[in-house]
Amino acid sequence: MDRREVASVLAYIGRLDPRTIPAGTGNARDQIVQWQELLADVPFATDHGWDVREAIRAHVLDSPYPILPVDVARKWRAYRRDRMERHTDPTPAADPDNPAAWRTELLGTRHAVATGMAAPFSHRQLAQGPRRDIEARLAVVGSSIPPAVRAALAPYRPARAAREAAVAAGQPDALRVPCRWCHADKGEPCRSRRLGLDGHARGNAPRTRPHPTRMDLAVAELARQGIA
Repeated sequence: MDRREVASVLAYIGRLDPRTIPAGTGNARDQIVQWQELLADVPFATDHGWDVREAIRAHVLDSPYPILPVDVARKWRAYRRDRMERHTDPTPAADPDNPAAWRTELLGTRHAVATGMAAPFSHRQLAQGPRRDIEARLAVVGSSIPPAVRAALAPYRPARAAREAAVAAGQPDALRVPCRWCHADKGEPCRSRRLGLDGHARGNAPRTRPHPTRMDLAVAELARQGIA
């Protein structure tokens, strides 16, 4: 803000909070110089959500203390920080083989967003949400993986194939619960473990089929929830 804008800000503050009105012309000039020193990089208003008058009004309503220039500067920094956290750099239109032009355009876009001259850029998928026809497509194929692809992958994913076959046959999904025998967590396949002579477990190869105790626990869990 320049001196004229700072003077307008101080006049606005004086209307809202008469305690801040300086006594005498000399004190008013000193106040303008002090405020301009701290608010030199703070705009009066932008096209995207910033207005120094709104920040001042919020302070007067929320705080019993007279507003200081650092209060306005901190609100502006918080505004900039929030915008940059919501910003995703778009791909510059400059030639990527020209690093100087690429960097200049990238920094120019960031500066425009940070100073309120442009709105933050977001990924299209995150801004607009998932495709509207995704549920219809899944209803047609029954899964995000087509059946032919799932069958082709079965030899390479024996544990998952066995799990899907059990669920398709109406059996409980054993991987919904942890295994008390091999201590596999939920979602993890059981492990083939043997006890050595010293009493410690030996072997850690994944099993295609879950341990029987895990199957029993899954059945009991479904029964408890009223699903089975």
